[in-house]
Amino acid sequence: MANINVTIRIDKKLKTQADELFRDLGLSFSSAITMFAKQAVREQRIPFEVKRTGTTIQTATDSSVEKLSKNLIEKNIIAYKELAK
Repeated sequence: MANINVTIRIDKKLKTQADELFRDLGLSFSSAITMFAKQAVREQRIPFEVKRTGTTIQTATDSSVEKLSKNLIEKNIIAYKELAK
């Protein structure tokens, strides 16, 4: 498998702290980022919770999206019938 170089910008203090943590865990910064990427791809999501501080974010359920879609379709059918008159 061919490797490529990736350049990222990160706060200097954060990088130093991360390097120290990863070194204590027996990892390099590069291997830790690779682990993160592999897990994200395997799980098809960010492998930890991402949220705004102090803000509630609601995730729509499949059933709520389906209900909303049906309502919109019904409203559009009514509108199309009115336009057809």
